[in-house]
Amino acid sequence: MEIWINPACSKCRSALTLLDAEGAEYTVRRYLEDVPGEDEIRAVLDRLGLEPWDITRTQEAAAKELGLKEWPRDAGARDRWIAALAGHPKLIQRPIITADDGTTLVARSEEAVREALSHSKR
Repeated sequence: MEIWINPACSKCRSALTLLDAEGAEYTVRRYLEDVPGEDEIRAVLDRLGLEPWDITRTQEAAAKELGLKEWPRDAGARDRWIAALAGHPKLIQRPIITADDGTTLVARSEEAVREALSHSKR
C-alpha cells in the first residue's frame, strides 16, 4: 500500500496513525518532495474514477493565483488541470492511498482509510 501525504496535514497524520494501529504495511510518499508527473496523476485519477478538479484543493493560494475556479470542468480542460496539479502539487487533495489490489481512495476519513485497509494485505 502507498500513501501520498503532506506531513503538515492533520488528515494525513490521522491516516498514518490508523494504519500503524492496524499494523498495516505501507510506503509513504511525501508528494510535495517526490512530485508525481502528469502520467502518474492520470493513472491515479483513473484508479480513483475521478476527474482532476475532483481532487484539487481550490482554496490554496496557487489555485487562486491560477484562477482555477473559473477553469472549465470538461474533457477539453482535463490536461490543463492535470498540468496544474503536477506543477503545483500542493493543490492535490490528500491523503491518497493506493491499496495492494490497486484500489485508490482519497482517505480523508477513518472510513476511507479502513476501506483501503480492506483492499490490502496486512
